[in-house]
Amino acid sequence: MNKKEVYQYLDAQGIRYEVAEHRPVFTVEDAGALQLPHPEAGAKNLFLRDDKKKNYYLVTMRDHLTVDLKQIQQAIGSRRLSFASEEDLRKFLALERGSVTPLGLLNDAERKVKFYLDRYFSGHLISVHPNENTATVFLQTEALLSVLDAHGGCRGWIEFPEALERV
Repeated sequence: MNKKEVYQYLDAQGIRYEVAEHRPVFTVEDAGALQLPHPEAGAKNLFLRDDKKKNYYLVTMRDHLTVDLKQIQQAIGSRRLSFASEEDLRKFLALERGSVTPLGLLNDAERKVKFYLDRYFSGHLISVHPNENTATVFLQTEALLSVLDAHGGCRGWIEFPEALERV
């Protein structure tokens, strides 16, 4: 699904959302410079794989947290983790670098990627790309999860200790 198809899909599912169109962003810092609405909804997405390249994971966490792959590995019960390649990103989620988003799971026809979401977002607004990094979609987390649940696949919650927050 491209950006337009994502909007059409959300509309067809009756999902309420807000969109901010913007220049392409590739990092949390790029997104922060845009001064988008709802800064509390900021999220970053990690596309990861285990050391055997057999299991793939998408982890969505608060944008200001420090990434600790060992802590994520322990929390989800996986083998040693590293970032997946751009080739794998295209293969499994049909996304390009800088456009990683939970909505990319809608492109995972074989449901190979396991999704883990920072529990902080439960009951809150979350921001995600619509499969392209030229816009940000703001929606309730439960609405996002209902879309992903309708598609199928494996998902779970992950908790991040406050120690990972940047000071």
